[in-house]
Amino acid sequence: MAEPATRPPAGEETPPFDPVAVDRAYLQERARRRARSERSRARRRAGLRFWLVLLGLVAVSVLLTLTIWREVERLFGL
Repeated sequence: MAEPATRPPAGEETPPFDPVAVDRAYLQERARRRARSERSRARRRAGLRFWLVLLGLVAVSVLLTLTIWREVERLFGL
């Protein structure tokens, strides 16, 4: 007749320890953290770039509008 499988006591076996896996997990977590901070910095820089370009476009359009307005006044004597 078959016998039930015996289980070793809970405290006897220690889990296998792989120092290479620990180092690899540590380096992977550092890379994740670095990538997360880089994405955050890139997002911040993209927002700043957007507002600077928008401000530049508004300034150029105001300058162009004023120049055209002066030319129209000069040509038609308004």
